[in-house]
Amino acid sequence: MEEVLKLKKATYHLWTFTISKMISSFGAQVYAFAISFYILQLTGSASNFALNLICSILPRTLVAPFAGYAADKYSRKMIVIVAQIATVLAIGGLLIVSYTAGLSLVAIYATTVILSLTSSFSGVTFSSSITGLVDEDRIQKAMSLNQMSISFAAIGSPALGGLLYGTVSMPVFLIMYIVASIIAVILESTMNFKLFAKRKEVIEGEQKESMLQNMKEGLRYLNNQPILKAIVWISLFVNFLFGAYLVGYSFILIEKLKMSSEHFGLTEGAFAVGMLLMSIYFSTRKEVKYPLLLSKRSIIIMGIIMGAVALPLMVDMSSVLTLSYYISIMFCLGAAMIITNTPMLVMMQKMVDDDYKGRVFSILETMSTALMPLGMILYGFLYDVLPAEAILIVSSLVLIIVVLILARPSVVRKAHPELKRINKDTSISVTASE
Repeated sequence: MEEVLKLKKATYHLWTFTISKMISSFGAQVYAFAISFYILQLTGSASNFALNLICSILPRTLVAPFAGYAADKYSRKMIVIVAQIATVLAIGGLLIVSYTAGLSLVAIYATTVILSLTSSFSGVTFSSSITGLVDEDRIQKAMSLNQMSISFAAIGSPALGGLLYGTVSMPVFLIMYIVASIIAVILESTMNFKLFAKRKEVIEGEQKESMLQNMKEGLRYLNNQPILKAIVWISLFVNFLFGAYLVGYSFILIEKLKMSSEHFGLTEGAFAVGMLLMSIYFSTRKEVKYPLLLSKRSIIIMGIIMGAVALPLMVDMSSVLTLSYYISIMFCLGAAMIITNTPMLVMMQKMVDDDYKGRVFSILETMSTALMPLGMILYGFLYDVLPAEAILIVSSLVLIIVVLILARPSVVRKAHPELKRINKDTSISVTASE
């Protein structure tokens, strides 16, 4: 009877988690859309736009190890709720500033830093909590529903942001984000983060590790997991090189091609539709058999798509054809990102012990974003002085080469030893037939 009740609670978690993520993501993405347009139209500089991205990424990179320590040491539910409340207060502060002194780049950058910090704590903690919220058989479903909720929000938010931008004031965007965050806090407060958790109980009188020792222990654990190490290094270089797309896409469409906010919103929505459809697919199918191999191929496809973003700068296209092209490109990129991330995250959820999840996921986040601020600065500068098409094509080629090296066949076979047996059996069959 108790097991049945736990499964029912897990089902409740699946949908509560999905809805809270969708609502909070909707508010965050409408806000991000409005702020991006505001900065680019105010300054017209890719460097200023890149600086806001740095303010979003650099604090996450620096604070992630502390977020991982906190997620493994303290109540995960409390961390998530406090982070959401801090988000509400930060946006509320920016709203007050907009009414009293007017929005400035300094106020926007400061708010972005605070949101980055709260996002790091809630993101790492939620990633660490999946196996505590749902049963093992539905981990892929939980990860896919999480991506679906983000995709639903991403479909509506750029379209709504594009329609509202220029017709309503910035405070309206801020109020939407505040309301969304408050609803998310209420939903998350009803969840039991310890339902399926397998964390060790603290023994009374046992000598406690210092924070530094605790973090070092997490690094030792990761160092003894060669597959996890490979994933971390792949994330490090891929995210750095993908800075070419993160800075360049908005800059090219808004500044170079002079695309309207409504059309830009449609391309962003197409990205979300691609994510959504692929998330639905993963939520209904069995677990992927060879996640690292699938992710490797998907990253190569993402590299090709990144280079393809430059095509309308080199080939004369009508506005309708340009819009259709970018909608198609973004749809494929959204699908490829889900194919890359979902199987790998499920694999990691099952590989990592519950007591180390916070630290391992925080190390992954730190390493995957460590070079991104440098990438933002570099690409922000390059887009202001060099042709955008050259930057994208060269970066995409380097990305593909790096992935082929870091996820070479020997690494993939180490992650999936059964591939050796399949290749061996195939070789024996061929030999016998000859």
